[in-house]
Amino acid sequence: MTLTHPVGADEVARSGTSATPPDRPPSPGRRARLTRPLPALLLVGLLAAGWQLMADTSDSALIPGLTDIARELTDITTSGTLWENTRVTLTRVGLGFAVAFVVSVAAGIAMGRNEWLRRFLEPAVLIGLATPGLVKALLCVIWFGVSLLNPILTVALAAAPALTLNVAQGVRAVDPALGEMAHVYRFDALTRLRHVWIPAIVPDLFTGARLGVAMAWKVIVLVEIFGLADGVGYQLNLEFSQHNVAGVLAWTIAFALVMAAIEYGLVQVLERRATRWRRVAVR
Repeated sequence: MTLTHPVGADEVARSGTSATPPDRPPSPGRRARLTRPLPALLLVGLLAAGWQLMADTSDSALIPGLTDIARELTDITTSGTLWENTRVTLTRVGLGFAVAFVVSVAAGIAMGRNEWLRRFLEPAVLIGLATPGLVKALLCVIWFGVSLLNPILTVALAAAPALTLNVAQGVRAVDPALGEMAHVYRFDALTRLRHVWIPAIVPDLFTGARLGVAMAWKVIVLVEIFGLADGVGYQLNLEFSQHNVAGVLAWTIAFALVMAAIEYGLVQVLERRATRWRRVAVR
């Protein structure tokens, strides 16, 4: 008769074998992160397939195939033209948006807290929203020529109205108890701005920033087409003047990829970090 007994952990270790835990399935959060890009990739694939089908059936130089577009994209990438002109355009957008951000946050908070200032500034904001970006670009080209001031002011004028309006709406929606608390603790103006108003209006701030940046992308290309000698807009105009449709599309795709990288790689990351305390509070 043979007796058996459970094998202890020390005996397993001495025998040189170990129990391997089964592979854990990916967590729901990780699975969601992995599958989140799939709809966008599917849309891009469908658009590319539809474009190639249209190019094959039309057999027209006005609708180049994906191979021709990819060749142009490779040429501007390897030659360094893409990086240099993209850097110039991004610098102009960054400087112009920085000006718009400072002015819009100050004006938006003032409009949200003071009814008289809201009535005074709101018509200018609405006119700025209604004025086409093309008009702003043309006027700045006429007034400031090819100087650096031209694209900076154009971008600022395009981005400021939407950003100002969203900040003002966010301030008006802030709980009045926060203002009373700041008054009780005798916060100075800078402390109120950093610890009361800015954290409270973060969602509206990012919404306005997205709208402002979208307008900035549009007008900077127009300014570079009309009155500047470098940048993505200038290169688009150069390809257009040479009737190179594949080149126009290559620059358009490259510019769209840069905008997508900024949105998904920078803006959304900053937004998640800035609003993390809200998600924790909800939990």
